Amino acid sequence: MMKPEVLAIIPARGGSKGIPRKNIRPFAGYPLIAYSIAAGLQAETVRRVIVTTDDDEIAEIARHYGAETPFLRPAELAGDRTTDLPVFQHALTWLAEHENYHPDIVVHLRPTTPIRPPDIVDRTIHLLLAHPEADSVRGVTPVHQNPFKMWLLDGEDKPIRPLTTVPGI
Repeated sequence: MMKPEVLAIIPARGGSKGIPRKNIRPFAGYPLIAYSIAAGLQAETVRRVIVTTDDDEIAEIARHYGAETPFLRPAELAGDRTTDLPVFQHALTWLAEHENYHPDIVVHLRPTTPIRPPDIVDRTIHLLLAHPEADSVRGVTPVHQNPFKMWLLDGEDKPIRPLTTVPGI
């Protein structure tokens, strides 16, 4: 089998409200986003690392740490309620239309997850390739708390409430 074309996409918008500029705030001496860029660049399976952002400063920092920023994300895809799907669709459509680039596999690296085992990206890609019946792999972490002791922030000016009272959970 030929080596698949693997693209890592790091979504990093500039307008974070909870922690302003969180994606470029220092964490252990480096901007937070630098860790996700490094994870993608160090992975043997990943061919390209792209940061999709609406923010010139984030784009500049991303390039400094080795990521590509071939476009700036449109403002309508950088809102508080924008989900990942349209952000990734925009990135993949842009790459297809402007570079005729069509990756076989896309890896989603969140800048807010700076601590990853060094080989986790490669192991994940190999796991996906070993299971042709699968179309995706998702990393999860076991919860070490009882759900009846977990709480959810219910919006900006609303109180917290027990997780078990949320519909669908």
